[in-house]
Formats: sequence, structure tokens, C-alpha cells
Amino acid sequence: MRDPILLTPGPLTTSLATRTAMLHDRGSWDSDFNAMTADLCRRLEALVDGGDDIVCVPLQGSGSFAVEAAIGTLLPRDGKLLVLANGAYGQRMAQLAEVMGRAVVTLDFGETAPVDPQRLAEVLARDPSISHVGVIYCETSTGILNPLDAIADVVDRAGRRLIIDAMSALGALPLSAANLAFDAVIASGNKCLEGVPGMGFVLARRDALAAGEGNSHSLSLDLHAQWRYLQRTGQWRFTPPTHVVAALLAALDQFDAEGGRPARLARYRANCAALLDGLHALGLQSFLPADIQAPIIVTVKAPARPDWHFDTFYQRVKAHGVVLYPGKLTKIETFRIGCIGAIGRTEIDMAIDAIGRALAETGLAV
Repeated sequence: MRDPILLTPGPLTTSLATRTAMLHDRGSWDSDFNAMTADLCRRLEALVDGGDDIVCVPLQGSGSFAVEAAIGTLLPRDGKLLVLANGAYGQRMAQLAEVMGRAVVTLDFGETAPVDPQRLAEVLARDPSISHVGVIYCETSTGILNPLDAIADVVDRAGRRLIIDAMSALGALPLSAANLAFDAVIASGNKCLEGVPGMGFVLARRDALAAGEGNSHSLSLDLHAQWRYLQRTGQWRFTPPTHVVAALLAALDQFDAEGGRPARLARYRANCAALLDGLHALGLQSFLPADIQAPIIVTVKAPARPDWHFDTFYQRVKAHGVVLYPGKLTKIETFRIGCIGAIGRTEIDMAIDAIGRALAETGLAV
């Protein structure tokens, strides 16, 4: 029997080849592993057309570890961060800046609208103390796709620095250092690259990273120190997730074989379209309109019934071999279904069937 299909925003369903890559133990200081790290960094830099200007700094932990490391290192202690928020992950970026004692202000667009570049331009014009802007490319709590090109243009014209959380976007949605001004792109291996959890990374402008020396509030999350140590020794400063690195390299091999970013985006778009059609046929509604829906994760409105209980529904769907995600909105009841991972139309059809069966078994079918 196969493992349940993970229709989540990560961890997600991985291929057998990716899982198999973790079957070998490796020494963290071994020259072979150092070569793997160097190869991985080069390949991740190439994802954003980095050239010599972009450097990859890998980091142990979840994507949020990498976000905190990037903000803590790249935002000067006397700087000020403007966070563009339309969901939980924008709010988290603002929260972690507050916890580390940095000046931060949030421009909140609610949970139903993308970032408005015009409002951003107005705020930047009014507040010259803002040095950096943080944005979530694809807000995973809802599935909202933010207009990254327009945001980057506004920030660049205002002479400020941009930090992009591309956690659920990198590897599928367009993002190139050749035509986009940013200081850093933050991501992890267990989203659109279809690796396993345990490693995040930051793709940073070399000059911005060099200027971050001494900024960090943390020893282990000091991105500058991690970069310098990696440059000097070829090694991670602290014990690296060796099995995770091997899995991500295998996942990148499959990414290339599939046809790279355009092919992966095409598969995710097909998954998303099939999912939305299937949900509609079951009488369920997606939360977002099509024009701002990223093909990464779909937020679904829960049935407007007093007997609706997500936990009961979740267990029923899981019993049919599919794992969903709870909603993350604050005002209405929802649940979420991922379109990413090593899945295609077959798995989406299985998910629709499982959801339909669960609705029928709980008396919630329309």
C-alpha cells in the first residue's frame, strides 16, 4: 500500500528516487559531502539566474528559520522593515522582526486581496525611515499570488531593499535576478522543489550579505557567519542535515529531467485546474477568485453547516488515503488542499474521490 497522498504545502508527497537518496549515511565534514553542498548551492543559485552576483546560503531547519536568519542578518539594527501582509506568513515575518527587536511596520491587505503596489508606493513616500520591504510571493495561508514584479519595481524606484519569501513559489513561479531587484529570496527544499523537510536557504545579493556582518541577533541564525564559514571551509558551521541535502540533490535531478521550472509550473497548473473543477462538481467553493489564485494551494470554504467539524472530515479523507491541511484564515471556516509535490492528475482525481466519499459519510454531501 502506498503512503497517503500529502496534499499539503510541505511536507509533501515525494518520489521514490528522492526518498531513496536518503538511504546512505554521510560524514558532515567529509570531502564528498562538501562537494554535494557546493553542487547544491550552485544549482539553487541557477534557479534565479544568479550568476556571480547571487550566493546561496543553506541553513538547517524549516523555512521560517531561514526567514528569521535573512531578516536578522540583512536588516540593519537601525533599519526599519515594512512587511506587506495578506495572510499568516506575512504576519509571521512581522512578528519575528518584532521579537528580535527591530523596527517593523505592517501594511495589511486583509485575507482576500493581493498587495497593491500603489499603496506601497504611498507608504514608502511618506516614511523615509523604511529601509527594507518584506513580501510573501505566494501567501500559503490562502493561496494568494502577489504581483512581485510590480512590487519590486516600486521598491527599487524608491531606493529601498526588497526581501522575498518565496517559500511556496521558487521552482514553479517566475523569479529571476536578471530582471528583478532584490536583496534576498528565501525558500526551502520541501515545497516546489519536491525535496524533504529540514533545510531552508537564502539566495542573497553578495553585497547585501557582506553588509550584514554583525547585524544578527543570533549565533546559529547568523546568515553572514554561515556564508563566510562555508566559503572558507566548504562546510556548514553546525551539523548539517546530510540526508536532506542528498534528497534535495536527487529532487533537483528530477526537476531538470521534467523540464525545469516551466514544466513544473505547467503540471501544478493542471493539478490546480483539475482540483478546482472537481471541488465545484462536489458543490464546494474555493476561497479566492481565479485571477489571484496561485497554482500552489487552494483554500476551500467549509460547508456552511452547524455539524461541520474539520477534524472529523480530515480523518474521513485520510482513511481514503489523502491528507489535507486545516484552514489558516481568521474570519471564516476553511480547509486547504495543495497542488504541489510529486503528484499529477491521478492523485488529484483520488483526492476528489476521497473528499466526495468523506462528505457523503459525514452527511455533508450537497
